[in-house]
Amino acid sequence: MQNDDWSPTPVLLTVDLVILTLREGRLCVLLVERGEDPFQGMQALPGGFLNHAGEEILDAAYRELSEETALSFGSVHLEQMGTYGDSGRDPRGRVVSVAHLAIAPELPEPVAGTDAAGAAWVPAETLLAGEVELAFDHRRIVTEGVERARTKLEFSSLATAFCGEFFTITELQQVYEAVWGTELDTRNFYRKVQAAKGFIIPVDSGRRNTGGRPARLYRAGPKTVLSPPLIRPVPSTTEEDTREEGE
Repeated sequence: MQNDDWSPTPVLLTVDLVILTLREGRLCVLLVERGEDPFQGMQALPGGFLNHAGEEILDAAYRELSEETALSFGSVHLEQMGTYGDSGRDPRGRVVSVAHLAIAPELPEPVAGTDAAGAAWVPAETLLAGEVELAFDHRRIVTEGVERARTKLEFSSLATAFCGEFFTITELQQVYEAVWGTELDTRNFYRKVQAAKGFIIPVDSGRRNTGGRPARLYRAGPKTVLSPPLIRPVPSTTEEDTREEGE
């Protein structure tokens, strides 16, 4: 039986963007300085409310991406990564965020949007370590976005989204090292990449002068799922090393 006193709970909807790129060999995240309350002056992910009730969520994400980076639809990898709706995440009321992961190669210096006082690329490692205080629940969103990228590098062709149209295997290895945060053995990496059929394909007569022997150029192949996958190394921690020494 319907309760005549019931009315829907007012809920606002936003999109937030975890925008990743490599800058000087480091995985970086785009942050903006909030120019208004709540959390005025704090660092946050770029994003915002839907423009109107009829705006699709994906369209809102692309709009925010364009406003923050001037990137177009075809030049960026964009995917929905999660919904964040804890009741206390926003002091303005019940605000649910649909977070998206965006990846593109060599993004330029950012320009702050209309509601931001500034924008900058920040190394992901400093955010994961909690060295920068973020507004709302954006540290959680960044952490989960970076981990999503790290995991997808193992099983999908996502690494090529960090590269230009043409790239060398060395440049591809640098992507894995930056995102995973660990150095890789060059010969072993080359062997694994070549074993993943359809992951990358050579460019006809394509070479890049790297100061020594010209390196062969590749482009993204037709396969989006890696078989076999490139499993990331398990890093040893000080705690594990200490425990093993005491055993």
